[in-house]
Amino acid sequence: MSNKAICPVCPHHCALSEGQTGLCRARGNRDGRVVSLSYGRVTSIALDPVEKKPFNRWQSGKYILSVGTFGCNLSCAFCQNAAISQVGAETDTEELPPERLAEIAEELAPRGNVGAAFTYNEPLIGWEYVYDSAKLLHEKGLLVALVTNGTAEPEILETLLPYVDAMNIDFKTWSAENYKKLGGDLETVRHTILRAAKSCHVEVTTLAVPGISDSVEDMDEEAAWLATISEDLPLHISRYFPRWKMDEPMTPLQTIGKLCETARRHLKYVYAGNC
Repeated sequence: MSNKAICPVCPHHCALSEGQTGLCRARGNRDGRVVSLSYGRVTSIALDPVEKKPFNRWQSGKYILSVGTFGCNLSCAFCQNAAISQVGAETDTEELPPERLAEIAEELAPRGNVGAAFTYNEPLIGWEYVYDSAKLLHEKGLLVALVTNGTAEPEILETLLPYVDAMNIDFKTWSAENYKKLGGDLETVRHTILRAAKSCHVEVTTLAVPGISDSVEDMDEEAAWLATISEDLPLHISRYFPRWKMDEPMTPLQTIGKLCETARRHLKYVYAGNC
């Protein structure tokens, strides 16, 4: 009889023996249960303009308290935050319980802060911390945003959505094959976008990475699909720069221009980022 515990949070469904840590580095089998290892352990916190997340059509001109922990269930070679997303519980953190996070967010309200954004690493793998914090933030009349790769099981999404006001979802690539190479799943992310758009404000970001997500044909199909949700759904097409394990030259500005032009055939709000 197997004594492994199955993690239910994302499609990887890591089967973990006692003491073992999952692919995301942020969940592990402890006493026969898969639990969050990153709960309340913050690696990064900052008061950011909402537009930096990016949100261009939600709470414009305001600020939001950005907070991140560690770990990610994808392994993108071009990750811009690999120092925290591709590490585990051994990394340096500070304890920040949900109660204190909500207090800090409230204290910053006079500076234009509207709430908290769970970002920097993948927030859905540590959904328990997001959930507990979000309820407290809402009790104080503050807003909750997620910046996420959208790779979670529907049950996790359904639990969180009543307490989420906005999401920026990374749509890594229209190619199912390329998604697999990154450790993700195209259909899972499509479901996340579809479901979230019914409950909260959603914006989508695609990083135009050479050979992975810079195809004009793929962008035409991606934008056409997003338009079936709403022509008003904002799409950010961001310029790739060499990061972590990927040293391909940066995406040419001409490519970004073509991708944006293509997406605007279907969507009203298309933004070029990192340019």
